Amino acid sequence: MDNASTHALALFDRHGGILRTSDALCAGIHPRILYALRDQGAISLIARGLFRRADLPPLGEPYLIAVARRIPDAVVCLVSALVVHRLTTQVPHDVDIALPRSAYRPTQGQPPLRIFHFSGKAMTEGVEIHDMDGTSVRIFSAEKTLADIFKFRHRLGLDIALEALRTYRRRRGANLQAVLEFARVCRVERVMRPYLETSAA
Repeated sequence: MDNASTHALALFDRHGGILRTSDALCAGIHPRILYALRDQGAISLIARGLFRRADLPPLGEPYLIAVARRIPDAVVCLVSALVVHRLTTQVPHDVDIALPRSAYRPTQGQPPLRIFHFSGKAMTEGVEIHDMDGTSVRIFSAEKTLADIFKFRHRLGLDIALEALRTYRRRRGANLQAVLEFARVCRVERVMRPYLETSAA
């Protein structure tokens, strides 16, 4: 292996084994080096503009990691967050992300995205940091996600919201008061309260 390839792999190691093409370019690594390493099987392309060392253990959530690396300000939300919290039987084809209303709209690539714009406390409250294979992924908490799902029930379907709430309620340590507080943040308290009271009955 030549010096350029060795230097490139060392840069991957300094970035936890995952590297964006733009970061490689900033470090002086030519794209042809990345493609040569890919062709040799030393690295693999996990999303557009995102490479990973091939000798690392398999990724648990490759799409979420790819999104977190590509769009650091994004917060995984709605159906994608329900999947992480095991509150749905849905199998989404896109990754749902929340961005501030003032944020730029990222170009579509892999994985495909559904972008939702949030503002104020709806964007900042209830954000958890999940470590996924060494990458920090921002995801709304289960309680915040339930409120968000009800807020977007007309777009996503009330059935998804009700399934998630029923599943959450059966969970040990379920905190319906916290759900109600996030319902206030998301301005859906009046909508959610009857379902929460039914759940608590």
